[in-house]
Amino acid sequence: MKKKIPILLGLILLAGGFWFANFKYPNDYFLNGFYTFLAFAIIYFVFKILAEEIASRRISDDRTKYSFSKTVSILYLGILVITAILIWIEDPQSLLVAYGLIAAGVAIALQDFFKNFVGGIILFTTRLYRIGDRVEINGKFGDIIDIGIMYTTFLEMKEWIQGDQPTGRIIEVPNGFILSHHVNNYTQDNSFVWDEIHVPITYDSDWKKAIKVILDLVKRKTKDITVDASDEISMLEKKYYLPKKFNEPAIYVALTDNWISLHVRYLSYVRKRRTLHDELSRMILEKVQGTKGVNIASETLDIIGFPGKKK
Repeated sequence: MKKKIPILLGLILLAGGFWFANFKYPNDYFLNGFYTFLAFAIIYFVFKILAEEIASRRISDDRTKYSFSKTVSILYLGILVITAILIWIEDPQSLLVAYGLIAAGVAIALQDFFKNFVGGIILFTTRLYRIGDRVEINGKFGDIIDIGIMYTTFLEMKEWIQGDQPTGRIIEVPNGFILSHHVNNYTQDNSFVWDEIHVPITYDSDWKKAIKVILDLVKRKTKDITVDASDEISMLEKKYYLPKKFNEPAIYVALTDNWISLHVRYLSYVRKRRTLHDELSRMILEKVQGTKGVNIASETLDIIGFPGKKK
């Protein structure tokens, strides 16, 4: 606030200077200068001081406050340009007609620029994703750390990392991608995802016993997550059509040539998926190794004979 007051006073002084100059030496340029800086002062006060001060007091969420500030800045700049055009150009319509063909040619040449600009406007108006969301766009996966009018900045994840953890790279994705690519948002309306752990056991194992001990363990570990997810799903049902789903952990059985596959399915917080996957894997491994009649399987090969070898 303290840094913005001098700017506002400077705009008012400039408007006063042009008014005085026009009073002493009447001239259209002085008059337009007065109107311009007076309008700039009013716009600056409304958008950069009043609106942001209200936002800082009324909005407690940092992500919402950041998005609001970005939107206000874009509107502020846009209104400044429009105001200057309306004051200094006597017939804007004739100007548009005169430069229509040129503008069309420029639009074709700079179509990527305009796509990014339109994408940025859509992001600020529809809130397809916000600062802090975990999204995937055009194969790029990560947490959003900044949304500009032209580009979205990611803290990149995955790539060569085996899990939902940062690679250390910061990447920028053009906002125009949201117009031509799918956007997967993992945290827009809920904070959980389904995850699975594959547990292979031998055919001579007691598979029913294995299912029971593993399922009991997973249910205890994910009890709080399941409750939270159920609450969030109840909220989603008010916004979308969602058929009733089973939210409890489950184990699905599949038969292979080498082992019995137990696919353990459970709910996890989006930002803790790898950590929970690791914890459950360790716990399941310890539990199975300590359970009589249940053995972890590994791929084996039975060699019947060696072709061409004489007996």
